[in-house]
Amino acid sequence: MRVAGALSVLCGLAFSLACGGGSSHPPNPIVTTGSNVQPVNLNSGINGNYANGIFTSVTVCVPGTTTCQTINNILVDTGSIGLRLLSSSAGGQFNLTLATENDPSNNPIAECTQFLDGSFLWGPIRTADIKISGETASSVPINVFGDPAFTNIPGSCSSNGTGKHDNNLANFDANGVLGLNVFAQDCGPFCVSGGTPPSGIYYTCPSSGCISAFVPLNQQVMNPVPLFATDHNGYIIELPSISSSGAVSATGSIVFGIGTQSNNALSGATVFPLDSQGLFTSSYKGTGYPFSFLDTGSNGYFFLDTTTTGVPTCADLQNQFYCPTSTTMITATNQSSVNPSIGKNVTFSVANTDNLFTSANFLFSNLAGPNPSSFDWGIPFYFGRNVYEAIEGQNTSGGSGPYVAY
Repeated sequence: MRVAGALSVLCGLAFSLACGGGSSHPPNPIVTTGSNVQPVNLNSGINGNYANGIFTSVTVCVPGTTTCQTINNILVDTGSIGLRLLSSSAGGQFNLTLATENDPSNNPIAECTQFLDGSFLWGPIRTADIKISGETASSVPINVFGDPAFTNIPGSCSSNGTGKHDNNLANFDANGVLGLNVFAQDCGPFCVSGGTPPSGIYYTCPSSGCISAFVPLNQQVMNPVPLFATDHNGYIIELPSISSSGAVSATGSIVFGIGTQSNNALSGATVFPLDSQGLFTSSYKGTGYPFSFLDTGSNGYFFLDTTTTGVPTCADLQNQFYCPTSTTMITATNQSSVNPSIGKNVTFSVANTDNLFTSANFLFSNLAGPNPSSFDWGIPFYFGRNVYEAIEGQNTSGGSGPYVAY
């Protein structure tokens, strides 16, 4: 089983809630047809060792041409922004020749993507057309990691977190990641201008070596959704319920747009406006944790710590997951940080991870681990729910983004 849990990006993102959790609430209908519908697969991943993985396919083209390649086994991650593809030279499928984004001195631009689990990706920014379902985003900056022309990783990138790079198939367990999130660019104004370029994010790469740099918004890795001609104001993640005993695999859908077609109406869901970082507040036993978010890229519920919850961790899994002696029920209250009057309780179960990982299953509604001072509502939160996520500044039938609703 995969034991690397949280895949959200560290560079300013993140994001709860009908009563019930796991499989305790009735499933909503899953839309399976329409030009705005993209199927997703929940399974053990390309290496057969991924717990709670959600994957799809993406077609990438040389801009303005029919020279295209469809890449399978792309991880769907609402906790990061933009498309990142693993180069075929590092074990991935992607092998198109795409132009790099360059700085004013014609030096190529590269990026270091830091994840919450301490690992990172490294590679150049290239430009592509992206096709998902019947939607197209043109001339989109994407990141290619494991690129053979960019093997010298700057120390300011590799020295962060655990220093472990995921620039190959064995480490990353997917051919790439599709970061949807609720923002248009992966770093935004923080990486555009200021006194000193932020360390460990964007770089320009002259022949003398890559150095940290500011990068304009239009050259940063972009969320393809707001670039669609239609259905560009958000999306819905629609996944089936998974029983407490788990499952081997399942299927679901991403439905693009909110209130733009008959199959994506905002129905029966409470809207939670998000703050400028895409966050809301989760409260547990009277204490609020304002850095909480939704994230399909995290394979469990990751929240607080043993001292706070009383739930022990699994020593044999580097204490990355919880291992209670018996299944434990947790109740938290999620509130909009923008409008605290909007809030609901979430009750979910936490099982013993050692027991889960010794089963023949790969999907678990009760997989959880520690994450001090925050609630990372990972993929189990999405099981059995239709979760709406509205893009910043986009108008929807539920108001302007960014928000999440369910």
